[in-house]
Amino acid sequence: MSAGAKPSAVIIAAKRKNFKKKQVIDTLLKDFYQIAMDSKAKVKGPTGLVTEPRMAEHRCLWDENYPECPERLIEVLQRCRELNLIEQCKQYAPRTATKEELLTLHSASVYETLEATHENNDIEYLEEVSSKYDAIYIHPSTHELALLAAGSTIDMVDRIVSGEVQNGAALVRPPGHHAMRAEPCGYCFYNNVALAAKHAIDNRGLTRILIVDWDVHHGQATQQMFYEDDRVVYFSIHRYEHGKFWPSLRQSDFNYYQPQLVIISAGFDSAVGDEKGEMQVTPACYATLLHLLMSVCPALCVVLEGGYCLPSLAEGAALTLRTLLGHPPPMLIQTGEPSDSIRESILNCIYVQKPYWRCFKYQPTYNVGNVLEISDEVKQKHIVLHKWEGDETRPDKFATRDCYPMQDNETKRKNEDRLNHLRIVTDLSLPQHAVCYIYDEAMLKHKNITKLCSNIKIFASHHEILAVHTQNHLDRLKELASTKLRYLNSQKDDYNSVYFHPDTLESAAVAAGCVLQTVDAVLSKVAGAGVCVVRPPGHHADADVSASRKYYPIFNLAHVECPERIMRIHERLRDFGLLQRLHPLTARPATDHEILAVHTQKHLDRLKELASTKLRYLNSQKDDYNSVYFHPDTLESAAVAAGCVLQTVDAVLSKVAGAGVCVVRPPGHHADADILYISIHRYDNGTFFPHSKDADYGAVGEGAGEGYNVNIPWNKRGMGNAEYMAAFTQVVLPIAYEYNPELVIVSAGFDACINDPLGGCKVLPECYGRMTQMLKGLAGGKIILCLEGGYNIVSTSYAMTMCTKALLGDPIEFNYNPEEEIHWSAVETINNVIKTQKKYWKSLKFQLALPIKNVLDKPSPSRGLIVSTPVPQKSLSSNVTSKSSNGLQSLESDMMNLTINKCADGIHCGTDDEDDNGTDTNAGCSKSSGEGSSKTVSDKGNKESEKQTLVDYLSENMQALVDGEMFAVVPVPWCPHLDTLFAIPESVKFEQGVKCVDCEEKNENWVCLHCYITACGRSINGHMQAHHRATQHPLVLSLLDLSVWCNICDAYVDNPLLYDAKNNAHKCKFGEDMPWCYKTDIHMA
Repeated sequence: MSAGAKPSAVIIAAKRKNFKKKQVIDTLLKDFYQIAMDSKAKVKGPTGLVTEPRMAEHRCLWDENYPECPERLIEVLQRCRELNLIEQCKQYAPRTATKEELLTLHSASVYETLEATHENNDIEYLEEVSSKYDAIYIHPSTHELALLAAGSTIDMVDRIVSGEVQNGAALVRPPGHHAMRAEPCGYCFYNNVALAAKHAIDNRGLTRILIVDWDVHHGQATQQMFYEDDRVVYFSIHRYEHGKFWPSLRQSDFNYYQPQLVIISAGFDSAVGDEKGEMQVTPACYATLLHLLMSVCPALCVVLEGGYCLPSLAEGAALTLRTLLGHPPPMLIQTGEPSDSIRESILNCIYVQKPYWRCFKYQPTYNVGNVLEISDEVKQKHIVLHKWEGDETRPDKFATRDCYPMQDNETKRKNEDRLNHLRIVTDLSLPQHAVCYIYDEAMLKHKNITKLCSNIKIFASHHEILAVHTQNHLDRLKELASTKLRYLNSQKDDYNSVYFHPDTLESAAVAAGCVLQTVDAVLSKVAGAGVCVVRPPGHHADADVSASRKYYPIFNLAHVECPERIMRIHERLRDFGLLQRLHPLTARPATDHEILAVHTQKHLDRLKELASTKLRYLNSQKDDYNSVYFHPDTLESAAVAAGCVLQTVDAVLSKVAGAGVCVVRPPGHHADADILYISIHRYDNGTFFPHSKDADYGAVGEGAGEGYNVNIPWNKRGMGNAEYMAAFTQVVLPIAYEYNPELVIVSAGFDACINDPLGGCKVLPECYGRMTQMLKGLAGGKIILCLEGGYNIVSTSYAMTMCTKALLGDPIEFNYNPEEEIHWSAVETINNVIKTQKKYWKSLKFQLALPIKNVLDKPSPSRGLIVSTPVPQKSLSSNVTSKSSNGLQSLESDMMNLTINKCADGIHCGTDDEDDNGTDTNAGCSKSSGEGSSKTVSDKGNKESEKQTLVDYLSENMQALVDGEMFAVVPVPWCPHLDTLFAIPESVKFEQGVKCVDCEEKNENWVCLHCYITACGRSINGHMQAHHRATQHPLVLSLLDLSVWCNICDAYVDNPLLYDAKNNAHKCKFGEDMPWCYKTDIHMA
């Protein structure tokens, strides 16, 4: 065997097998339904509230116009009483924080200074002390009230963590998020939120706390207190203006934001009319933000911070408390296009956070400098620039009077008019019932089925059925009642996943009627939301021809679309105690007129004919359609299903119910501007049912409906929670909030749920509950959830139950899995959808390319921010993270640790160039770098046969590396596109000197590792890049240096899977095998 040859694959496999036999294997059994089962006892808990009217005593004695005034709390409590919110809360008495609690984060000097002012009525003394701090006034009662604010916040958080209440609000003052360790600041004395978070960590053992600060001013003190604590993620949205806006600190900029984990904080000075913030956030927006955060974690505490326009402060705080109580947030006014300024801020934030969080994978990258990709020229790029226009100089004495902005009377009048208008148009009325429920036994097969519901059947009328179906379709279903069974069986092959039964029409009519009944209940405000457990389903039924499984299989009792699907759901809802919490609706069939609204008369007529069609003829029709079966009662069953949807819509829109359930499928070619249709589904590049190009991301609708059809097609099986949540956050929610619907209808198919025999996906039941929670923030909570697919009875029943619990406001628990990562194919799909849809939706304007390298300098020191240890640079992202120019100082020490005479992990590779002791036979090349570096030029000349090592070369050129004249490129160890490679045929040789396929170039050429063509690189004529654009083949190998580049990942890649390709080129170029130098977990001694 030649020196450095790759060890025998047979030997490796044998030793690996023997090594694994010696290992003890721990088998972890996981119940995918455990969280859903455990949620049975977890119902919506009370909302806690703590406040203290005495906190209004804290006021400025020398400036009556000071914006941090007692009316801030008084107005908030008054508005909460007007909306009857306080009596809905579980109220708690306030308590003072102890000195020991304060000293966990604050210095003793702060406590002693404030304690000395307690009940001191010397105004001059109080003003003098206040002037030592930025934006502070001290009242004789300030110390006591600040202790009450801190203690009450700590107490409320403790009650939430202990489970005594589900969530809570601390309506306290003075505020706290500017209070630093040793210095009161910005109206704040003790950091209420930080102290509460510290208490939860130290006394309740929490390790993951998210603090969201939406105050218009950066809460620099909260950031400082947890800047080196990976148990807390601090998330701040604030006005900055490159450091010109208060508190004018460098640390408030995006390049200082480096969190490790997650809590929350509430200031309302970004609201409409606030003289400090000068922003335009409506009060209802705060309720929406809070609702989205509640879907992340049900244990949530809102703590009052800033807000100085009394009407917008009071309204924003009241709507926030209203949302905590479980009421859906009111509809937002139509949002416009996000500003370019906010796009710049968000992309800057993504850029600096990308190395730490796996969720930032949706912006392409580009090279900076002289080496550019050809594709870089066509990318829309974001230039990351850091600007500082502030001044951190701290004066010896701060102003204490007239040190705040003031509005003129005309501005105040305009703000008051706008806020009054917003209050008038914001619908805060509540439905009679939170959620309605519709279910009817007509949608079961009557044979051998226990009656589970006593609701009166309401069939969808022929008029309602004809609103979306044709008369021919309706007539065909009617014929099923009189068709003989053997003829029905012969028709099953005529349709796609559809079967027929004499009672099909009755079941379908009841199902449609139930949905219509639920719609009526929700829209008439009888219920706030609704749940329809109906069958047969309907979202695959075309206007004229049935297209999928719809009816009970009279000849195939093991068919996946069986009556037990809805029966088990009904039983599960009853077992969880949910039925008594739901408002029942009476089912009815859809009328012909309603069916014809979306189906043709021909389709309806065909269904009507089924009732009188002989069974043997129905059976003979089965091959004419795709997965469709017929039954004499098909039309009746379908009409009931449609009628149930319409019933639910009416109930929701009339405010009989707040939410409900519906079956609806407006496909892409029927899209219009009045209906936004978003579908997340498995596609597999068109090979998955229903095998239509209309299911791909390029189908966006036609005519007036162009842009109102959004398809998110998965091209790989196995998609789970991470992929579905990514689709929601990246596509569904941005578009949905921009569209601002008046009604949300969920076509709730659960065949992507874990263990479904058809879907092949891995979504857990609680993920469906969380997605339902997120959607509830739209349309004032008017959401209708209607059963579609789902063929694992257990999975479907749990998934529908979790969705129902979400509509009822119950907490939805979610398993924390830090290793879960979205599949690259899903990232590709989502990016394709965004590229296609951003033409129609301005909320998708954030897909700009970011620099692949670090282009930012090391942050300058910032007043008050003390970093005792270097911030770890471990990347949580699979993307390439290049070292910055400042990182070159550590390159020398890294290089001195390199050893090239062993495998990287120090384990023998089992090759012939090692002796029994594991030392290299080429001893001269394996000496220490110190010995090698002492050689003189003449020594080297006398030993021409001795090759220079990598360490020698880098040692001689280290200054060039430090000066930036040379740079090291570190390839990534893994690329998702390695999975697309195949074994290289023996006949394929990566020969040197082969001409480019499109020109005469022979030197700087690359080989495509997918089709093996040879083409020139970017620095010649760029024909290999052109080949990638034409074929989307990602991986190419350089014949010059044997490196491998991925065109999609924009990165060099080095992985053992590439050894065969590199070795092929190595043997062609050097006539010998390439040394095997990859890590291995097998001891090959």
